Amino acid sequence: MLKVISFGEALVDMLSNHIGGATDAPEAFTKFPGGAPANVAATVGLLGAPSYMVGKIGNDMFGHFMRQSLQAAQVNTDYLLETNEAHTALAFVSLDETGERSFTFYRNPSADMLYTADEYDDACFDNTGIFHLCSNTLTAEGIKAATMAGIEKAQANNVLISFDVNLRTNLWPEGADPLPPIWEVLEQADLIKLSVEEMEFLCQGVTEAQVIERMLSNKAQLILLTDGGAPLRYITRQGEGQVTPPKTTMVDSTAAGDCFIGGFLFKLAHQDVTTNNFVELCNNTAQLESSLVFATHCGAHAVSKKGAFTSLPTMADLPEAVRV
Repeated sequence: MLKVISFGEALVDMLSNHIGGATDAPEAFTKFPGGAPANVAATVGLLGAPSYMVGKIGNDMFGHFMRQSLQAAQVNTDYLLETNEAHTALAFVSLDETGERSFTFYRNPSADMLYTADEYDDACFDNTGIFHLCSNTLTAEGIKAATMAGIEKAQANNVLISFDVNLRTNLWPEGADPLPPIWEVLEQADLIKLSVEEMEFLCQGVTEAQVIERMLSNKAQLILLTDGGAPLRYITRQGEGQVTPPKTTMVDSTAAGDCFIGGFLFKLAHQDVTTNNFVELCNNTAQLESSLVFATHCGAHAVSKKGAFTSLPTMADLPEAVRV
């Protein structure tokens, strides 16, 4: 089984005890491990594939909490560096009455933004199947350069590039346009995951069909377009289809998309999928849909529980019919 490298922010979610509506009770926040790439790494590790987290945390109580939490989720943290130059990032999370969340970030700068291009350990890319990243490492020049260096190293080692757009506009500097750097990575990715809202963001002056055509005209072989509990669309160079997620009661949508893509990356790693045979998988509708059904069950489990890591499934948490 090949390993999955998740690159980027490992941060602490401070989750509010106020769930929708006004209340006179004092608002309290409970810490949960989080950060989109860290959530993906934890999902892969808990499901049983070799999972590695690459990035940087602060040498502080929150950074130590993140390392311990990742290790508890069976994630290798050998390449997760520590720094005294900045603190671990925090995200304060509020939930409405339906479980949808909103974020306020303390991340300017934070430890994850200080990772540099020369800090990769080349051994990290040995026996690797997938290099996964999100757009939050494109928000400043230094971490963007490190991101592009990681993509280059991964491609040199025949590693599949997985990109979740995961757009958080409030992480970008005022006046910055996220579109050009996001497209710079979209043009390098083999696998692209995005939400319908993120697709709308990309459709600035162009149609969805033109966006999809541009993605597939570069390296992308598979596009996954999510829409909460609505059917998932998958698009390949051969055509497209849909997979309907299982019904569930939503408690907290935090990490649902991360858990979905983490489940899918687990399936790729379990099947030893690399750039050499990814096209074959994309062209095998039955195999592809089976992997996506597994991933949607992972995401459904995540929304049924509170928090990020705390909502992620082990294999035993999933229906027996979809277990590996």
